Amino acid sequence: MSEKEDRDIEKEYSTSEFVAKLRRLADSLEKGEKFEIQIAGERIYVPVRAVFNVEHERDGDEEEIEFQIKWKND
Repeated sequence: MSEKEDRDIEKEYSTSEFVAKLRRLADSLEKGEKFEIQIAGERIYVPVRAVFNVEHERDGDEEEIEFQIKWKND
């Protein structure tokens, strides 16, 4: 298996697009299934063993919440 290149991509979505992605993620989690998503032309497969967390950042008058999904490729 070839090594994947490093990536750091941030993409904005409309509210309806974001809701649809979250709904698909929630459905996959409830069923205990892997989650598939395409981001900037690359299909990503999130395994069932992934770890989920929520991060909150504040810097001056800006705030950010990140819903994170992390895993290691075997």
